[in-house]
Amino acid sequence: MIDFRYHLVSIVAIFLALTVGIVLGSTVLQEPLIKSAEETTAQLRKSNEDYRQENTGLRQREAGYDAFVTATSPRLLSGMLAGEQVVVVEAPGADAGTREPVTEMLTTAGATVTGWLTLTDKYLAAEQAGLVDQLATTLKPASITFAEQATPYDKAAVVLAGALVTREPAEAGKKDATAAGVLAAFADAGLLNLDQEPEQRATSAIVIAPASVYEGRTAEARTGAVVSLAQALDDTGRGTVVTGTIDAAGTGGVLTAIRDNGDVAGKVSTVDTLDMTAGRASLVYALREQLDGGSGQYGIGPAAASFLPTATPTPSPTSGG
Repeated sequence: MIDFRYHLVSIVAIFLALTVGIVLGSTVLQEPLIKSAEETTAQLRKSNEDYRQENTGLRQREAGYDAFVTATSPRLLSGMLAGEQVVVVEAPGADAGTREPVTEMLTTAGATVTGWLTLTDKYLAAEQAGLVDQLATTLKPASITFAEQATPYDKAAVVLAGALVTREPAEAGKKDATAAGVLAAFADAGLLNLDQEPEQRATSAIVIAPASVYEGRTAEARTGAVVSLAQALDDTGRGTVVTGTIDAAGTGGVLTAIRDNGDVAGKVSTVDTLDMTAGRASLVYALREQLDGGSGQYGIGPAAASFLPTATPTPSPTSGG
């Protein structure tokens, strides 16, 4: 019969063998392993430094481009939008920091910004769709007919667009009591904010896309609501450009939704470089193209045809011309 001492000796022998194996293995393999690790670390360090230098160079180049565009934009954009009235609409989640630079670029081109309207989160909230539908139906002018399959946001888009823009030059730049009443009703319901009341209707519009892609189960519907408004503004006025950063041109973004829809992309222009000085100049060129009857998708994101319109836009005639 095998006694306890035999088991003890066996266990000690096993552990002794393991210990000897580990010691021998680490001694034999230590040098090549360390050498390999050192080589890999050196390669990674060099790659890191190369990327850092490349990134620094790209930042310096971008800063140079921005400085050039800033210095030359008064001459490059002068008269491009002279005599035009433009309304700016912010989608829920848009970066408020873009207001000043966008306004500055538009006024540099000679445009008058008739107002700045911001849609609220409540406007896109699923539980508020009934309120949006009710307001749109109640405020709809007799001259407007909703499409049979129109959603609450399709209806609201048509009504809001009619209050913000017009194709008729004689109506542009004049106060409109009906339009003011529509905007006031939506504002009183908490569906939009009027930081600068657009008492006068514009001839064209710029829509600022949300800074981040909408998420959640209602994301597609919310994105679609912004696209509907952009399309209605384009149909009602003389042109619309939707702009944002490269994020808005990614999967699920507002710009992507427009670019993926042939019917909308054929009418509404997009620019995905709003965070760049050159991109905001491109925004002016894209709006000029819209006013001249064209459209296009511009920037650096997917489906962008080029950074800006390839054809030189025709500047508006100045008052002295």
